[in-house]
Amino acid sequence: MIYLDNAATTLKKPDCVAEAVTAALCSMGNSSRGTHDSSLKSARAVFSARLALAKLFHASGPERVVFTQNSTEALNIAISGLFQKGDHVITTDLEHNSVLRPLYRLEDEGIITLSVVPADKQGRVDYGDFENRLRPETRAIVCTHASNLTGNVLDLYKIGAVARAHGLLLVVDASQTAGAYPIDMEAMGISVLCFTGHKGLLGPQGTGGMCVAEGVDIRPFKVGGSGVQSYSRTHPEEMPTRLEAGTLNGHGIAGLGAGVAFLLDKGVDAVHAYETGLAKRFYEGVRDIPGVKVYGDFSNWERTAVVALNIADYDSGAVSDALWEDYGIATRPGAHCAPRMHRALGTAQQGAVRFSFSLFNTGDEIDAAINAVKELAQCE
Repeated sequence: MIYLDNAATTLKKPDCVAEAVTAALCSMGNSSRGTHDSSLKSARAVFSARLALAKLFHASGPERVVFTQNSTEALNIAISGLFQKGDHVITTDLEHNSVLRPLYRLEDEGIITLSVVPADKQGRVDYGDFENRLRPETRAIVCTHASNLTGNVLDLYKIGAVARAHGLLLVVDASQTAGAYPIDMEAMGISVLCFTGHKGLLGPQGTGGMCVAEGVDIRPFKVGGSGVQSYSRTHPEEMPTRLEAGTLNGHGIAGLGAGVAFLLDKGVDAVHAYETGLAKRFYEGVRDIPGVKVYGDFSNWERTAVVALNIADYDSGAVSDALWEDYGIATRPGAHCAPRMHRALGTAQQGAVRFSFSLFNTGDEIDAAINAVKELAQCE
């Protein structure tokens, strides 16, 4: 199998991730729920992962790193816990439903009003549109760091400058960039960074979280067991316990911590360079094939390692099935949970076939994928 669906989840992980999960399953108790060795071992693994993530994202400290099940949960916690009736929020056409649906729900409930920065036919935004959509009641910008469909990266330095200039919160969905693209919360002006563990961070599924900047207060999405202050009627206020009710996925977090440690040792810049090199090789191999249309802005390679395409007017699902059945190549067709982006690109009916690359793919795999696209396009 040639696995080119890494934007959905990374299949191949560093050996250290599986080793960490296995060791945790056999030795770790419940973090912060005891002082015996197995509980303390879990607490140390969780804290070590917080430290590593704070270092990776330039967060203000490990206590500002909150663990969740995935980025969808993190985004729901942030979006549900930051806004109140009358707030106005700005988002973009690039968003995944993990951003859109929580915002739409608040809009439908009459809590917020929402403005959307449009994307053009190449999936690009005009950064002046963020300023143009400001209102006196604007509270935040909520946006992805990179489109999961086109790989286009939003310039968070520019968006963060707008947020700072107008005293806005900046909530970022880093599902596609965490571990695969450099992120500096402080320099970019990010208030809340939401991430998932099972993609670029090379961790297990069921892991993720958020990094919350100092001074940003989020109402708890859930309350309950915390291991501390058990006689209080209310959930503890201290971070990160404030946003972490219930038993953490300690075994998964141990694997996530190992994945982040691997990335810190390897260097995110090096990972980004390798992965985008593979994407560039693929793009240059398919862009001029008759009948093939590639989506997104490839004028520069400050982007993620994603290439989405269609062949003639074939349904994207049919093409993806042929790639798997005839060539053993795993890709992702359809809508990619990105409805506004597909409408902007004009692919709402056809969908698109997404190829996404990781550190563990090879040049030979890229060449095999190029040849497969060529052969399928010749059948048109």
